[in-house]
Parts: sequence; C-alpha cells; structure tokens
Amino acid sequence: MSGHSKWSTIKRKKGAADAKRGKIFTKLIREIATAARIGGGDPGANPRLRLAIEKARAANMPKDNIERGILKGTGGGDGEAYEEIVYEGYGPGGTAIYVETLTDNKNRTVGEVRHVLTKHGGNLGASGCVGYLFEKKGVIRFDAESVDLDALMEAALEAGAEDVVEDGEIVVVETSQSDLAGVVEVLEGQGFKVFESSVTMEPSTTVTLEGSQAETMLRVSDALEDLDDVQNVYANFDISDEEMDRIASAE
Repeated sequence: MSGHSKWSTIKRKKGAADAKRGKIFTKLIREIATAARIGGGDPGANPRLRLAIEKARAANMPKDNIERGILKGTGGGDGEAYEEIVYEGYGPGGTAIYVETLTDNKNRTVGEVRHVLTKHGGNLGASGCVGYLFEKKGVIRFDAESVDLDALMEAALEAGAEDVVEDGEIVVVETSQSDLAGVVEVLEGQGFKVFESSVTMEPSTTVTLEGSQAETMLRVSDALEDLDDVQNVYANFDISDEEMDRIASAE
C-alpha cells in the first residue's frame, strides 16, 4: 500500500475526516452530479455514480443530499457544470504528484494547486509529466479483524480480482478499474462486509521519504486535499510505518 493510503488510514483513526465533513460533502456532491451528468442518473447502469453514492453513504451523507446531487447532474436542478482537470507536478525528493479536480473556474484551481506546490518547494509540471507513472486500479478495503483472509482471498480471486494484500489493520483487494463493481457485488453477495471501495491511481515506482521530506510531503498532500476543487490526490511516495507513526504522534 502506498504511503498516501497509510496516511489516510492514520487520519481516519485520529478523526480528522470528521472535522472536515462539510468539505467532504461538497466534494462528494460534485462527484455525484458530474457522474450523473456524464452517465445518467441510474446507479444500476452507471458504475461511476454507484461508486460515488457508496462513498457518500460511507460518509453518512443524508439521502436527500445524494438525490439533490443526482438531480443537479441530470438537469433537474440548478447548479454549475464542473469540468474534470488533472494537474501533475513534483514534491519533496522528486515525488510525482497527480491531482484530480472538478472545477467551474480552472484559472482559480490551477493557481491554488500551483501555490500549494511552490509553497512547499515543489512545482507544477506539464500535462503528462508524471501521469505515465500511475495506473488506474480498483481497490476494495476490508477491516482485517472482521474478515477471514483465506476465504476472502479465494473468493476475490475467483471473482476476477488481481491481488489481495494485507497491510496491518486493512486488507486490500486489487482489481482492474472495469472489474471493480463486479468484484464488489460478488464479495458482498458472499457476506463479506466492504469497508470502502474506490478507483485509485497506483504508482509503478515509489520514492522513499524520511524526516523533513516525509513531513513536508504529508503537508503538501493535506493542503491539496483541503482545496475545494480537488477531488483526489495521488503521489508515489513511500514512508515506513515507523516514520508514519512518528509523524502522526507529533501532530
């Protein structure tokens, strides 16, 4: 699992996500509306919308909010049409950073992303400068304490998953992007309780960071995720568990 995924897990334990629930809802509504606009308002026929709704439910978003988001996307409500733009750049130690945004003002968004990167010693690069280092993957996460690893591995591989990885308190089932929804459906049908499922960008190579570079990279990640227009931040850094724990305890 990448360092960024481990950091996200630590933040969940600390309750940082709850402190920003309003901001999370705003991002989720944008994704729901955009998914509905592109693929229609029926989650059964629109995998991207179904995934966005699952994320919203996992964040305890009220049903009315989800329905309003779908309505916005299908033209039944007032609201902006958001443009999907990816920004690529570099962080501490030459870390590759890949930022997915949904924006109604790309001049504002590029300025904010550039500011965060340059403030922390990084820089915004040209389109495609680091994208080749990442591959879209489906990931399904389970609580390691509540799942039979051997049974899950057998069921997941039979359902078409590519790999099953145990990482501390989390078990991750990896799939191709196109197989994600099908594998989730099969596993849930067999009684496995999914903690979280998403499409992510997995790096082909990683950069190991320590000390001040590790601390700076995590600040960059948090600052980018805190921007209203940013939906997802991916980076190819790797930080040891010991270093992660040290940084988390100092927060």
